[in-house]
Amino acid sequence: MSAILVTGGAGYIGSHAVKALARAGYEVVVYDDLSAGHRQAVVAGTFVRGDVHDTAMLRRVLREHRVGAVMHFAAWLLVGESVRDPRGYYWNNVAGSLSVLEAMVAESVGRFVFSSTAALFGEPETTPIDESHPARPINPYGETKLAVERALPHFERAYGLRSIRLRYFNAAGADPEGELGEDHRPEVHLIPRAIEAACGGEPLAIFGDDYPTPDGTCLRDYIHVTDLADAHVLALQALERGGPSAAYNLGNGRPISVREVVASVERVSRRRVPAEVQPRRPGDPAVLFASSAAMARDLGWRARYDDLDTIVGTAWRWRLAHPQGYTGGTGD
Repeated sequence: MSAILVTGGAGYIGSHAVKALARAGYEVVVYDDLSAGHRQAVVAGTFVRGDVHDTAMLRRVLREHRVGAVMHFAAWLLVGESVRDPRGYYWNNVAGSLSVLEAMVAESVGRFVFSSTAALFGEPETTPIDESHPARPINPYGETKLAVERALPHFERAYGLRSIRLRYFNAAGADPEGELGEDHRPEVHLIPRAIEAACGGEPLAIFGDDYPTPDGTCLRDYIHVTDLADAHVLALQALERGGPSAAYNLGNGRPISVREVVASVERVSRRRVPAEVQPRRPGDPAVLFASSAAMARDLGWRARYDDLDTIVGTAWRWRLAHPQGYTGGTGD
């Protein structure tokens, strides 16, 4: 069995995918610059510290480890930051991805699983969002992911590189076994921010309570990070069987408001979550939730952790066991 290269494999979702790959019997090579990931989060495989823009180094890694497929997670992912720094997002997300693809073509590696996003859909015309929904991003983050998606069919026609693009909604939770969790510096995702507020940190900022939703706060689709990791393994196996290139949406199919997340954290932790309403963030749609019917039909994927309190519970247990996150912090 050839090795699998996981770019960004020391990050939140990437590290869970590495664990899922190892459990499925794959040899894994993790490639990460540790600008946002954690060395302690790499619990399996071989670790190589490197920049995705270094095409020559990527080629060496692909060749020396006899890599047969790439899972690409290395990207910046903050909507608000992308609005403030579109140049940086295009450089990191688009130029970085093209460097990975260039290395793959040069070394004849023909299978690619791409970590994409629901942000490429923009404001939804219909919900739940399926794969036929028009892609009209309203922020640079979504635009950069869509740019890579649009490049992939051309790479297949020209070089035979097949791909599966997984557009997921809000990744959440932590490894149910407690080995991995979410540790961003600073933390920007809702569930860990709410947990931190419950543990005595700064009050939770709720960005807007005047959206056209039942309680005025944004509605999102929260999918457990382990379910996402399993989906990546299924996508890889489909490509290994010779399956066609495809794009799949991944979520739980249920819209959950910010205030519902706060209530869940309070139930699970048995603590109050202090919160304060702040202005809307630029580029935030009011409602995003998915239909994962195509992924279920084609690849047999099913969410195992689809209850909000269950998702929050895994994140809460991670926080209690790792109050400072990964020991030593980012980059160690």
